[in-house]
Amino acid sequence: MPELTLHLASEITPLWQASEDWLAARNVAPPFWAFAWPGGQALARHVLDHPALVAGRRVLDFAAGGGIAALACARAGAAAVEASDIDPLARAAIALNAATNRIAVTVAADVVQATCRWDLILCGDVCYEAPMTAHILPWLRAMARAAEVIVADPGRAYLPTAGMAGFARYAVPTTRELEDRETREVTLYRLAPPEATVVGTGPSLQPV
Repeated sequence: MPELTLHLASEITPLWQASEDWLAARNVAPPFWAFAWPGGQALARHVLDHPALVAGRRVLDFAAGGGIAALACARAGAAAVEASDIDPLARAAIALNAATNRIAVTVAADVVQATCRWDLILCGDVCYEAPMTAHILPWLRAMARAAEVIVADPGRAYLPTAGMAGFARYAVPTTRELEDRETREVTLYRLAPPEATVVGTGPSLQPV
């Protein structure tokens, strides 16, 4: 997107394969931070088009990868922006991207189980694995008692079906080197707190 500049992988397949082999031998996570995944792109686009969502608010970009949503929030006028990721290479990429865009973003490591210090939590493409979803979802639901929590999902297998209210959709161009299609439809959902979640109710899409 023209408003932001990111350091991303240009030769996707060779870099992913080489990095994954090298990192796997050293028990380090694959380089998710090197790509702008559909969920993060949709969040960034929504924030830039609707700056009132973040204006004057304390925002967390959770599992931020390269930090595209965090950068968008800072650009759109958030009072404070924090980007968290458990991968130290992702945190380095966030700091580099923030510096490139001359944007102030606080970089954090694992925030799961932290008490809420934010008004808005953005989560892009975080339900791609069952263990990841099971680990983060109870904490995110608890955070929804005190903060607005938005999950951007492009149809990943482990997205929960309860307590998710869809409110916007974006068609995000992608590549078959990363996805199984050339465009992903990403839905933005508001996550309900535990006491508001009714098992068996699926996500609904409401007008923006």
